[in-house]
Amino acid sequence: MEPASGDTRILDTVSAIDFEELLASSPNPYVLFDRDYAIVWMNEAYLTVTMRDREEIIGRNLFEAFPSEGESFRKLNGSLRRVIETGKSDEIAHIRYDIANPYGTYDTHYWSATHTPLCNPDGSVACILQHTVNITELEELRRLRDTAGVVERARSVEKRYQSAADELVRVKNLIEQAPGFVAVLTGPEHRFLLANAAYRSLLGNRELVGRTVSEAIPEIVEQGFVDTLDKVMNTGRPYFGNRELVALTQPDTGARQEFHLEFIFQPISEPSGDVTGVFVQGYDVTEEVEAQDRQKLLINELNHRVKNTLAIVQSLAQQSFGKLGERAGLDIFLARLAALASAHNLLTDCNWKMADLETIVQQSLAATAGSDTTRYSVEGPIVTLHPQEAVALAMIIHELATNALKYGALSNDKGRVAIDWELHEADGSPRLILDWRESGGPPVEQPDQPGFGSRLISRGFGNRDDRVSLEYNRDGLHCHLEASP
Repeated sequence: MEPASGDTRILDTVSAIDFEELLASSPNPYVLFDRDYAIVWMNEAYLTVTMRDREEIIGRNLFEAFPSEGESFRKLNGSLRRVIETGKSDEIAHIRYDIANPYGTYDTHYWSATHTPLCNPDGSVACILQHTVNITELEELRRLRDTAGVVERARSVEKRYQSAADELVRVKNLIEQAPGFVAVLTGPEHRFLLANAAYRSLLGNRELVGRTVSEAIPEIVEQGFVDTLDKVMNTGRPYFGNRELVALTQPDTGARQEFHLEFIFQPISEPSGDVTGVFVQGYDVTEEVEAQDRQKLLINELNHRVKNTLAIVQSLAQQSFGKLGERAGLDIFLARLAALASAHNLLTDCNWKMADLETIVQQSLAATAGSDTTRYSVEGPIVTLHPQEAVALAMIIHELATNALKYGALSNDKGRVAIDWELHEADGSPRLILDWRESGGPPVEQPDQPGFGSRLISRGFGNRDDRVSLEYNRDGLHCHLEASP
C-alpha cells in the first residue's frame, strides 16, 4: 500500500530534521552516556545547569565528572544499571545531587531524571540518554511549607506550654495560700521540692526547698519522723498523724516549742508503681487541743465540786434521817444520789456534750440490779442524749430498776426485764420511743397513790411534749416513754 500524498510530505519533513541539532537547541538538559557511563554528548542546557564546560567533562566518567557518594550514588547508579540490564527506560523522581560551583564549593541541587536506552540493531544498549529536570526550587518551596508547618506546630506547642505553665502557677499560688501546711518531699533522702507559707511559718521561716528533712529540721530525726517517712516510701502506705506532739526549735531563739499536729504523709507513686516522694499535708491544732484540755480540766473541777456537794447532802441526810430513825427512806435517798452521781460521771467522760443512751441504761441497771446481765436485755439503735436528758433517763431507769428489785421482775429468781428503744420521725423531728417491760415476776398491782418515784418517771425528760405511761399489768410492769432526744 502506497502512502498518501499528505503522509509522504510528513515523512519527508521528518527525515529532513536534524535531531541532534534539535536536542542541542532544547531548553531541557540532555546528556548521553555509553555503557561505561562515559559522557559522549550533552546539550547547552545541560552545561548551563551543571555550570561546566564541554571540554571539561566530555569523555569522562559520569561519577568522575560529578563525584557522588551515599544515597545519591546508589540511586543514580542503580537506575543506569537497570536500563542496561533491562533495555527499558527508568526514572528517578527525586534525587539530591550536589554540583560543584565556580568558587570551589558545592551547591545543593535536587533533580528528577529519566534514563532512556539507545539500542544497537541486536537490541543491546549502546548509550543512555539522560533527561534531567532541576527541581531545587520546588524542593525549597516544599521545605518552606514544611517549615511553616513546623513553626505553626511550635507555636501551638508553645501556646499549650504557656497555658500549662499558667495553670501550674495558679496551682502553686493556691497551695502557697492554703490554710493548712503543705510540703512535697522527693527521693529517698526526703528532699524538699515545695513548702507553702503555712509550712514555712510553722518552722520559723527556715530555708527548706532543696534541702533534706534531716538538714532542714534536724530536731525531728530523734522524734522518729524521718523513720516514718522511710516507712511510707518503702511500703507505699500513707501515715496519719492524729494530734501528734512535735517539738520544734525556733531558729531565732533556739528555744523548743511543742505543737500538736494533725497531718498525713501520703506516698507519691509513678505509673510504674514506684514511690518517688511524699506529699505532706496537715494543720496545727495546738490551740484546739489546749482549749479542750482546759475545758476538760474545768469539767473535772466542776464534777469534783458536784460530788463534794452530793457528799455534803448525803452527810446531812444521814444525820437528819438517822436521828428520826428513817433508815428505809435514807437508803432510798442515798441510792438516788448515787444514780445522780453516776450520771454526772458519764457526762464528765463525754465532756458534758452528748452521752450514749445504751451506756446510760447499762450503767444505771448495773448500779441497781447488779452485774447479772442474764436478768435483763438492752436493745436499740445508737442514740445520743444532751446532758439534761441523760440525767433524767438515768434517774428514770434507776427508779424502774429499784421498783423491779422490790416488787417486780427482779424480786425473784425467774423474772426478767427487757428494755428496747427506737427512733421515729414526727413532723420532721426525731422522737425517741423507749419501752421497759417486766415479765416472770410476782403479780403486779397498781398502787393506791403514786409515790415520788412514779412522779419522777412520769415527768419523762422534763419537756412539754414528753409522754409517759405506766401500765401495771398482772404479768409485769410496762413503762412506755416518748420524748424528743
